[in-house]
Amino acid sequence: MDMQLPSTAILGAGLMGIGIAVHVARHGHGVRLFDPDPARLQAIPAAARGILAELADAGRFDPQDTDAVLARLDTAERLADVADAGWLIEAVPERLPLKQALYAELEALIDAGAIIASNTSGLPPDELAARMRHPERLLIAHFWNPPHVIPLVELVPGSATDRALLEQVRGWLDGMQLEAVVLEKAVPGFIGNRLQFALLREALAIVQSGIADAATVDRVVRASLGRRYGMVGPLEGADMGGLDTFADIARHLLPRLAQGTDGLDLLERKVREGKTGVRSGEGFYRWDDARRERIAQRRLHLLRHGLKP
Repeated sequence: MDMQLPSTAILGAGLMGIGIAVHVARHGHGVRLFDPDPARLQAIPAAARGILAELADAGRFDPQDTDAVLARLDTAERLADVADAGWLIEAVPERLPLKQALYAELEALIDAGAIIASNTSGLPPDELAARMRHPERLLIAHFWNPPHVIPLVELVPGSATDRALLEQVRGWLDGMQLEAVVLEKAVPGFIGNRLQFALLREALAIVQSGIADAATVDRVVRASLGRRYGMVGPLEGADMGGLDTFADIARHLLPRLAQGTDGLDLLERKVREGKTGVRSGEGFYRWDDARRERIAQRRLHLLRHGLKP
């Protein structure tokens, strides 16, 4: 199996596309970012410098290497300019028709052996590949945001995906110090988002029922599960605590937890009120400069102490 990284292209120069591209470039590889919007392409250097500056502040990157990393980032306004890529990571907006149309254009241009990896956070791979001439070349590579802080990449096959490609891509990602995991089959939300939204549902239900406010819920998570899960996963923790003990607790607690769409109406009410979070300035919290700075400092601490180099 070839572990040599092929010519790499990122399709879509949004925050995720740029973040992925910078990570690839930091590990010594050239990468070309495609986007039909010239304004997005012009914004790449500044966004990339911001990522590298944050890593430098955390002691994770030598700022003297900034120009060398930026020199590995190339741009393209025409899809034909990425036709020579052997690995194409698609990071365009989460609209199925848009992605399918993009793949149709790509397949008329790229080599038969080129791999297409979608960064979708939830669209099923079989739906993505439904109109492809070579669906065996498509897989999901779900990077987490932001890629320079969270190293997980979930690799998800479709029913037609060539399984050998999953291991090939995992090898490339491992070589760039990412935590790549391969799912045996596709499921909505993959693994990470299923776990994240199970926790979010319970958090929303607790706030909605008046058990505690949002700040208390978040403090509990940061001071307990946030620390524990940085050391061991939930199943490792269950083993360590004793499966018999966890079975006793689960027997009486699981039936009492939030289920289905519990808590969703609280989320939807916030949205109707225009309280969408950081973008609007208010969600469960008011996002003033002081709060933003506190979060920035926590993130810097994580970069310094919580991740592998």
